[in-house]
Amino acid sequence: MELTPTLPAAVYVIWCAMLLLTVLVVVPLVIVLLHRVLRAALWIRRYFAEMLAAGGGIAGNTAAIAALNETIDVAGDMVGKAHSLRERSGGIAGLLAARAAGGGAS
Repeated sequence: MELTPTLPAAVYVIWCAMLLLTVLVVVPLVIVLLHRVLRAALWIRRYFAEMLAAGGGIAGNTAAIAALNETIDVAGDMVGKAHSLRERSGGIAGLLAARAAGGGAS
């Protein structure tokens, strides 16, 4: 029993040519493009890791800003108290000078 082809030979030739074109051109091109995409994704991942480390460093360095603001508030209070002490010590110095000038009487 002999099998007879049901399609013309040109169809088989075209089909084989397209299969060869796909295997020899399209598949390698897809592999090259996927490799480029993977390489770019890995670079992006590396850059994001560096950005995360830098962001953590920035957050660590700026954490002291709240403490500096508290220090400034306390320093402002200390300046006010220093002026008050200066005025009171000036009054005490004047009183002691007056007592010393008056002969040391209490």
